[in-house]
Amino acid sequence: MHPILIKIGSFQLPTYGLLLALALLTAIVTADRLGRREGFDGSRMLDFSTWIIVVGLIGAKVLMIISDWGDYGHDPGQIFSLNTLEAGGVFYGGFIASALFAVWYVRTYKLPPLKMFDIYAPAVALAQSVGRLGCFSAGCDYGVRTTSILGVVFTNPYSHEVTGVPLNQRIHPTQLYESAATLVIGLILLWRFGRKKRDGEIFLLYLVLYAVARFFIEFLRGDPDRGFVFNHLLSTSQFIAILALLFSAGFWIYLRRQPVIAQAPAAPARKSGKIRAVGAVPAPKPGRS
Repeated sequence: MHPILIKIGSFQLPTYGLLLALALLTAIVTADRLGRREGFDGSRMLDFSTWIIVVGLIGAKVLMIISDWGDYGHDPGQIFSLNTLEAGGVFYGGFIASALFAVWYVRTYKLPPLKMFDIYAPAVALAQSVGRLGCFSAGCDYGVRTTSILGVVFTNPYSHEVTGVPLNQRIHPTQLYESAATLVIGLILLWRFGRKKRDGEIFLLYLVLYAVARFFIEFLRGDPDRGFVFNHLLSTSQFIAILALLFSAGFWIYLRRQPVIAQAPAAPARKSGKIRAVGAVPAPKPGRS
């Protein structure tokens, strides 16, 4: 819709870049607050968040290149092009890379892995919600044609040039669908965070909710560079979503065997100055006859 937010002479500020930065900041702030709530040091959370972001961005681009190898294979030079650098990549690639790095990180620094994964699940969901608004502003990850009142029309030639989004056609705003879905998921995770019975439940809930949401939103996606498996039966993200649900089933069985989080003891009842015997009947108060 508005791929360039500010343009002054040769300088231009892409809306996608600004919203991506805001998404990363959202993730860092959310993880920091939840981490402090769980008793983690702020510097440790910042260090972990920074590395998670770097690894995630690299992983997202790697899976994007693999998914669209038909084009990159014919012209490997595109891997180092400006378009590849500006592209957000495939989310699941970043998620998998970040998860593998997180496992290594928590083991190296002897941190509780399930607790850390719970902290970052809401942070990732809320960051996705903001990041998808950036996708919408740029025109990438667009939807198929529709006659629905929810459809939107892109008219900016720059968006078409950079992302390939069709112009002057009503299409599904799949970016907004996913932004709304991940916002709801993030709020659910935050609400559930203080009510969980076992560490790992928040991460599991994120895996299930996002996999289901992403699987169905993929049916409305119209951009061709998402990769497909099983002779174009499923997109790459749909296939990974199914794997995520299968993993979630096994992870749920594993969590069921973990100890329940010990609840803090309730504050003792405030004692009054007088002690009344059990079953005693209070003396009648003086009053008018």
